[in-house]
Amino acid sequence: METITKITKDKGQFYLIWLTSGEKLRVSEDTLVRQRLLKGQELSEEMVEKIKKAGSYDVGLQMSLNYLSYQLRSKKEIVDYLKEKEILPEDRKTIVIRLEEMNLLDDKIFSESYVRTLMRTSDKGPKMIEQQLKRKGLNEEDIQHGLTFYTMDDQVEVAKATAEKAMRRYRTKSFKDAVQKVQMHLMQKGFNREVIDLALEELSFEKDEEQELDVIRKEGDKLWEKHRKLDPYKRVMKVKQGLFQKRFDSDLIQQYFDEKELENEE
Repeated sequence: METITKITKDKGQFYLIWLTSGEKLRVSEDTLVRQRLLKGQELSEEMVEKIKKAGSYDVGLQMSLNYLSYQLRSKKEIVDYLKEKEILPEDRKTIVIRLEEMNLLDDKIFSESYVRTLMRTSDKGPKMIEQQLKRKGLNEEDIQHGLTFYTMDDQVEVAKATAEKAMRRYRTKSFKDAVQKVQMHLMQKGFNREVIDLALEELSFEKDEEQELDVIRKEGDKLWEKHRKLDPYKRVMKVKQGLFQKRFDSDLIQQYFDEKELENEE
């Protein structure tokens, strides 16, 4: 037998039941009232187990409600959260069912909300969002339901904004290299080829030859210094090869070497 030595208020709507053995039982206010638990009350082993079980469910449910108060969650997120909080496996299942009955847990609605949020606030394409939804435990049907709200027009707009930002990052590259890197960046973000082509077509990036020449000068001078120990002919060949590999136009490369030749004459 156990005896309740004291009952103290815990966080939220919970109470701690202190037993003579030193054990503490965390219960909800509802369990406290329903079981009529009072200081000095004797409890059988069966009663202690019953309170523990009721406490696990009540605590888990309240934790879940608090967890859901910040944002929508998937079923897997709730189960993982309850597991982390050491809620009993059978109670996890019961809590998920109860939350579904309360219309607080629905993977189809979660999928729609998640997709709508990311398409407004991130640079992610459908493929990347799909992968994230899979990690959150959603089935294929619910994932595809959510992705229907990410229309082609929306994808192109997000891809355009992402491409413009990336293009600024790659301004120190050759124009061809920069465009290729932007394309790769969009693919990595989860956009398909059709969306990428439409986005780049609408943006119509144009090469600034003066800027391109400035980039060639910087890259060329680095290579020129790197190969300074080679004889003049091999040095020129190595620098040209390096600039071609960086996808600079041959006319601009030749202009760089024309300038270099004038420098050497001076």
